Amino acid sequence: MAQNKKNEFDMELLEIADFAKALSHPARLAILKELAQKNTCICGEIVNVIPLAQSTVSQHLKELKNAGIIGGEIDGPKSCYCINKDKLSEMVQCLTRLFSALSENGCCKTKK
Repeated sequence: MAQNKKNEFDMELLEIADFAKALSHPARLAILKELAQKNTCICGEIVNVIPLAQSTVSQHLKELKNAGIIGGEIDGPKSCYCINKDKLSEMVQCLTRLFSALSENGCCKTKK
């Protein structure tokens, strides 16, 4: 049986991978885009702008929340969501470091 070797990787790489996985569905990107455009917490309105069933939207919100990209609070029968700007900023910095390191050295075929 194969062992999970995830813990063998650098913590920052694991965080970037989790972040990327959470962003890997167009519905989640649409949810984030909607939250960013409103620039405030949204309660229940997300279902009205995403062309998916309420239960599906809830699953996507759960994935974004588990990754820390959005925060949510229960307000009576509704859940309110907003972008976690601190987490987003942290991930932008991580991605910038990663992409900078990747672009510093290319393979021999791409060097000019």
